[in-house]
Amino acid sequence: MNERADILLIEDNLNEAELTFRALKKIKMFLKMVHLENGEEALDYIFGTGKYEGRNIMEFPKVILLDLNMPKVNGIEVLRRIKGDERTRIIPVVILTTSSEHRDVMTCYNLGANSYIIKPVEYDNFVRSLTDIGLYWLVNNHLPV
Repeated sequence: MNERADILLIEDNLNEAELTFRALKKIKMFLKMVHLENGEEALDYIFGTGKYEGRNIMEFPKVILLDLNMPKVNGIEVLRRIKGDERTRIIPVVILTTSSEHRDVMTCYNLGANSYIIKPVEYDNFVRSLTDIGLYWLVNNHLPV
């Protein structure tokens, strides 16, 4: 897998991942979306290791949507590694989680998260939130790469 993803979704819940993809497709743009199910796989993809060895890590996604509560490596550690590496710190990372814990919000922003969004439980609100995220980060935002 050497192709750059427009959206890198790191989410262990397959139902939420499917809802996320459906909501983002409503933007009606061609988007290359990659879904990874845990933090360990995400770090391999981002840093070109493991099964993603040889992937050009300078082919950045336009945005990473990152859940916090995942198996193997949690989202906070993934964020810490992304924002702690000079090569990847410019990648926009949007935390998309159910956690409204003040400690999680503060930790994520202190580590360099670009946005922290609490997943709405109601489907229409979830779709609206993801559409707004997609339009901003994929259409309006301009990366320096």
